Amino acid sequence: MPAPPPLLPLALTDVVFAVGPRRIIDGISLRLDAGPRTMILGPNGAGKSVLLRLCHGLLSPTAGRIAWNATEPAGGPRRQAMVFQRPVLLRRSALGNVIYALKLAGVPSAEREERAMEALRKVGLEASARHAARVLSGGEQQRLALARVWALHPETLFLDEPTASLDPGATHEIENVIAALHAAGTKIVMVTHNLGQAHRLGDEILFLHQGRLVERAPADRFFKHPASPEAAQFLEGELPW
Repeated sequence: MPAPPPLLPLALTDVVFAVGPRRIIDGISLRLDAGPRTMILGPNGAGKSVLLRLCHGLLSPTAGRIAWNATEPAGGPRRQAMVFQRPVLLRRSALGNVIYALKLAGVPSAEREERAMEALRKVGLEASARHAARVLSGGEQQRLALARVWALHPETLFLDEPTASLDPGATHEIENVIAALHAAGTKIVMVTHNLGQAHRLGDEILFLHQGRLVERAPADRFFKHPASPEAAQFLEGELPW
């Protein structure tokens, strides 16, 4: 069978998401292409996490259009995934969590354990494969969530502040896994409050303010020479986080 067409690019056209009279996302248009790692920055209430959920399909826009280049095949594994700040894990072993994700994706049963173990090796959790997922440390649980993603090889991965509650050592481990996923061909789109992290992991920055996309720029240029006054104030710490 021929390979399915790629999901990317993802195009947003005049997207609005409102709750009552309040526009949390206010007329955003953008295109996300394969390749560059996209970091989403902005102060609290800017709409970052809502934008991520709209892209992933967890929320539907109030107005406007969100369209992938291709539709995902029915009955097969999803080709885009999302990892949250607090991963949702099953009451199973680490290995069992990954195997269950592969089962839902329709992977033949004979392949699941080997593929799951390989994903756990990729994130450094092979020794914890038989441990209950919910007794792992916070950083290990987040790496397990990324192992589930790795096992499915998605085209696009949305990450919503995946290291927000982790210590520096665990954050470093998560960043290494994210960089490896990118190197393996997965498009990374990530919300973070950590400016250093955005600089380390990002190729481009989307800066949101009050539900609008105020600035989009290569990461180096954004941090050295922000083009908008809102971004400059944010980087100087004058806008609330």
